[in-house]
Amino acid sequence: MLDIASEKAAAQALHSLAGVTAIQRLKTGALIRFAAEAGAILTGAATPERTALRDYGDALGAAFQIADDLLDAEGDAAAVGKAVGKDAAAGKATFVTVLGVDGARARLRELSAAARTALAPFGDAARDLAGAIDFVANRRR
Repeated sequence: MLDIASEKAAAQALHSLAGVTAIQRLKTGALIRFAAEAGAILTGAATPERTALRDYGDALGAAFQIADDLLDAEGDAAAVGKAVGKDAAAGKATFVTVLGVDGARARLRELSAAARTALAPFGDAARDLAGAIDFVANRRR
């Protein structure tokens, strides 16, 4: 609902970093955060491991959304596999509209680093999860 509301001129409060972050955390972020934490929940992992995976999911979810916003702003429709430029045309609040392209790229790098830091306690056992960070940060679709 907030995502749709961000297209309305009356929802200018959503056109801020806090607003866009709130939308992302309740949408893409919630799905990725739960997916990252679910295994820890199901296996009865200790609180520090569960927290680390939740932090990883938070950072990865935000990174995914920023990458998506960047693809919409500057991607090629044929390469992306969907129409691009829709967010700006709709006046939608995105990380790119709030931070600009360069700012969004910088935030993507910060979030990728935060996701890696969250995985540090797992060492090499988190290799596949670290690969997901690379996929998200470098995706072209």
